[in-house]
Amino acid sequence: MRSGDDPGGEPNRDDERVLGAIAAQLRGAEPAAAPGRLCAVAVELLPVDGASVSLRGDGMPLRLAASGDVAARLAELQATLGDGPCHHVLRTGAPVLARDLTDAACAERWPVFAQQALGSGVRAVYALPLGSTAVCVGTLDLYSASSGSLTAHELHVALLVAGVMTVALTDLPNDARDAGEGWLSGLAAGHDRVHQAVGMIMAQLGVGAGEALARLRGDAFAHDLTVLEAALDVVARGRRLDTP
Repeated sequence: MRSGDDPGGEPNRDDERVLGAIAAQLRGAEPAAAPGRLCAVAVELLPVDGASVSLRGDGMPLRLAASGDVAARLAELQATLGDGPCHHVLRTGAPVLARDLTDAACAERWPVFAQQALGSGVRAVYALPLGSTAVCVGTLDLYSASSGSLTAHELHVALLVAGVMTVALTDLPNDARDAGEGWLSGLAAGHDRVHQAVGMIMAQLGVGAGEALARLRGDAFAHDLTVLEAALDVVARGRRLDTP
C-alpha cells in the first residue's frame, strides 16, 4: 500500500492537508505563476531549502521556475554542465535522491556539480521526474543545506507536488498554450537562441551539433555564464569559441 493512502484507496487526512496547501498556493494564479508557486509550496511542505523545475529540452533542460537564487543557479548549472541529478532523471524517468553530495559516490558521479553545489551551501539534492518513466517531461529538483534522506512520507509529499506540477505543465487550457505572450514564450525564445548559437558554432568550426553544444557549455562554464548567456554572446558578436 502506498504511503498516504488508506485501505480503501482514498486520500487520508494528511494528503488532504498537503493538497489543500497546494491548492491555496495555486488559487488565483495565472499559468505563468503556477510553477514558481509550486516550487514555493514544496519548500514549505518539505525539509528542503530550495526547489526548481526544469522542462526537457532538445539537448539540455530548460529552467522554468525556482524558489530562490540558489535553486535557480543550480538548475542553470546543471543545464550548463550537461550533468547533475536532473540529467539522470531525464534519461531514466526515475528519481535521484542524493542524500550527501560529500559522499565519494556523488563526487565521482558529478564532480563539478557536486563541488559547485557544496560551494553554494547545498548538501543534498532530490530530483523527481515530472510525468512517468515512459514520458518524462521535466524534473522537480529539491535542494537541502543539510545531508540526509527523505522519509517515506516526505518522499510521498514530494511526489504529490511533482504530480500537480506535471498537470500544471501538461494540462493547460488551449488559450494559455496559444497566446502570443504565453507563459512559455520567453523560455522558447531563449531555447531558440541556444539553437542559433549551436548552428553558428557548427558552421564556424566544422563540428557536429553535439560537439558544438559541448563547446558552448564549456565556454559558459569557463566564463561563469549560463548556457543562454553564452549563446546570446555568440549570436550578438558572432564570436568563435576557438578564439579568446
